[in-house]
Amino acid sequence: MLDRVLNPATEAPIFGRSDRMSAGWAVSRAPVAYPDAVAAMEARAAAIAEGRAGELVWLLEHPPLYTAGVSAKPADLLDANRFPVFESGRGGQFTYHGPGQRVAYVMLDLTQRRRDVRAFVAALEAWVIGALWRFNVAGEVREGRVGVWVERRQAGAPTREDKIAAIGVKLRRWVSFHGISLNVEPDLSHFNGIVPCGVTEHGVTSLVDLGLPVTLDEADAALRASFEEVFGPLAPAEPPV
Repeated sequence: MLDRVLNPATEAPIFGRSDRMSAGWAVSRAPVAYPDAVAAMEARAAAIAEGRAGELVWLLEHPPLYTAGVSAKPADLLDANRFPVFESGRGGQFTYHGPGQRVAYVMLDLTQRRRDVRAFVAALEAWVIGALWRFNVAGEVREGRVGVWVERRQAGAPTREDKIAAIGVKLRRWVSFHGISLNVEPDLSHFNGIVPCGVTEHGVTSLVDLGLPVTLDEADAALRASFEEVFGPLAPAEPPV
């Protein structure tokens, strides 16, 4: 994908269902243990593949923890004793989850959308960028680096790039699970126990770190609006998984 800023608000949905059926939307208010979330995702994805349940986007927070994707390198876990570490079947390397970070697990049937993994990841990036646009934050993508980045400029200092959202997905029978994590107001020092996503030359940031006092509820509203622009209609919110 070219290095550019996307504004999906000016574009038609790029990854919608041909039948325009609505995906579900659920928000968990209390932190969810990682093994419980994975079990719920596994069950829902299987039900979607078998036609027993509809698509779902599930927003939540986790207690502080690290997860290792399928490409994780042991040397990138800098402090194994700081927080619990979980093996994950998603793509990518090490990442952090914790309070103040909005995790969105995305369980979509790509058979009903597009069987194109690269296009799906690009759509997830466009979704996050569209949500950031609502806070006047220019999220960007970089060739060879999955996720969403922002440029930081300070007078007299070189421009730097920080990651504000991570993306890691898994597909089974063309149903997706895992998804994205957007840094709203997490404790950024918690990332110090890992090399986030294996990238050493760039840092991490959050909406609050950028000087924007955004709440999780406000981030959720932006994510919902942007999701509909990129992926199509959502049903009214349903109870948490």
